[in-house]
Amino acid sequence: MRSISLMENRKQMPNKTPSQFEKWFYAGMKPGLNARQVKAPWLKVMCLTGLDYFGSLGYAPGIAALAAGVLSPTATLVLVLLTLFGALPMYKRVAVASPHGQGSISMLEKLTPGWWGKALVLSLIGFAATDFIITITLSAADAAAHLAENNYVHDLCAANTTWSFLQDKMGVTFVLLAILSVVFLAGFKEAIGVAVVIVSSYMLLSAGVEAAGCYQIFITPNAFANWQSQLFAVYHTPWNMTFKSLILFPQLALGLSGFETGVAVMPLVEGDPGDTEESPTGRIRNTQHLLTAAAIIMSAFLLTSSIITTLLIPQELLQAGGVANGRALAYLAHKYLGSFYGTAYDVSTIFILWFSGASSLAGLLSLVPRYLPRFGMAPSWARATRPLVLFFALVAFVVTYLFKASVDAQGGAYATGVLVLMSSAAVAVVLSFPKGQKIKRTLYCFVALVFCYTTIMNIIQRPEGLHIAVFFILTIFVISFISRISRSTELRTRNVSFDANASKALDEAKGKKLHIIAHYPGPHDYEAAAQKAREQHSIEDGELVFLEITVAEPSDFAEACLDVIGVRENGYDVLRSTSAAVPNAIATILLAIRNRNEIVPHAYMYWTEGNPLRLAIQFVFLGEGVTAPVTREILREAEPDPARRPKVHVV
Repeated sequence: MRSISLMENRKQMPNKTPSQFEKWFYAGMKPGLNARQVKAPWLKVMCLTGLDYFGSLGYAPGIAALAAGVLSPTATLVLVLLTLFGALPMYKRVAVASPHGQGSISMLEKLTPGWWGKALVLSLIGFAATDFIITITLSAADAAAHLAENNYVHDLCAANTTWSFLQDKMGVTFVLLAILSVVFLAGFKEAIGVAVVIVSSYMLLSAGVEAAGCYQIFITPNAFANWQSQLFAVYHTPWNMTFKSLILFPQLALGLSGFETGVAVMPLVEGDPGDTEESPTGRIRNTQHLLTAAAIIMSAFLLTSSIITTLLIPQELLQAGGVANGRALAYLAHKYLGSFYGTAYDVSTIFILWFSGASSLAGLLSLVPRYLPRFGMAPSWARATRPLVLFFALVAFVVTYLFKASVDAQGGAYATGVLVLMSSAAVAVVLSFPKGQKIKRTLYCFVALVFCYTTIMNIIQRPEGLHIAVFFILTIFVISFISRISRSTELRTRNVSFDANASKALDEAKGKKLHIIAHYPGPHDYEAAAQKAREQHSIEDGELVFLEITVAEPSDFAEACLDVIGVRENGYDVLRSTSAAVPNAIATILLAIRNRNEIVPHAYMYWTEGNPLRLAIQFVFLGEGVTAPVTREILREAEPDPARRPKVHVV
């Protein structure tokens, strides 16, 4: 088979030379590829994903102690067990199934083809956008709140009103978001480098706080025994403790937030020298190392922090307005390690909260180019990194303004996005197992039920999260529909492959007038069809070749290559191909024939009868309808030179 590129023999038209800024801004934008090519060792990428995951230590221990009381360590143990024996093996399987950063969404897409599959993907991307965008805005707002409530900042503002802007939470949040965007505009290497410094510092300081807490428990007489007595006095039996812990699990589930981001940024993970895009074995293995290391580290820190928080901080201090509310480990740092260490821990917490949006932004920049441009549901510039950074930054600014930089107002949406994605991943993993593997399917089915239960309970307890997610989903649907319509007259592939019979038919037509008759697929009397074409289109001489396009999956958009096969029917050559849209395929093949035979072909069509609006909708969703005018418009946009543009005749 011979492949023809539509860029061959194309006459060069006078175009504006891109400026240096445009080259930098759109760097790496190639059809069908993710723009980013930066790779880093998995330990460094773990720091990028760990910004959000590890950063939750800033608030997770306090939330657990406030929600569960003396049961906090037991409830956290349930979370840890589900993390290590449920979420971790589940996402290691997701990494194998989607090694290019598509996440669990791609697994469900394969299981649900067609427009229903596209709708499911768009809905899940809506929840992912809810998770990632709210993480960016919530974390920046929380960092601004920590800064505004710091004792030194209070004293500084009281002494000199010039510094009062530091207590403007909205303004500080905007500044933090702007700085984060600038870091990503500079490049992913810079973002990963900053993440390594911030995460390493924060985890070392957190380890010091937890070590000090454990030491205090060790030297405090009967501290552990008193806690055990209180625990059994309230819950009596281990079964009661386990049951109550499962009920409380939805309130602790934010400690699972790092897994989806971990697989979303897989393209950043450095693999083996022999890796290929089709088989990135080293990248998959290293991503599994990343997920495992992150899960073990976080589990150890969460379990230890829940113990020291429950045993060392009175419940009243964890309540709203208490000195330990939202900052349990920071409170312990100040109390047991002094003001200097405590202040260093505060600064480290502010930095990791601010930059934790980087892992979410990295996830978005990996996820969106993999789906929306391929579906024809985003502009072509969405394949490039820097335009997306600016777009998501604008969305983050708008969300921050609408929620007045309030952490509490955004918390429900954050949890909803995380849990819906993890539930969908659990369902996808269950369905990916062959029916013969009953034990594994049963075990993962239990994990899926736990995540679905957690999601439902979270939505019941905090319905505002679902409301925000629905807004994101509806927005994505509207933008996707508008984009699909606006891009409907694009060429959907740049390559056409003719088989031996098709090549022979075109070779025989070289040097002759070539008339392409657009024809519906199916059994036909080609002699009668040729006679009709000659009479109605007044064709007197030249070769007649029929072209038939069968619509395969109209919900698809981009195509790697159009394969054209040739057959001989009733003494006439017939070219046949399969595509998602008839007009786009006809235009593409006409351009390929022009390049191959070095002659401008003439295409002959008939008007489609029916309501124009219905036919236009039919084209958008079913790939056929207003064939003649759409084919003409596609050719006009693809070939600016009228003399080289294939001719379309309609009767």
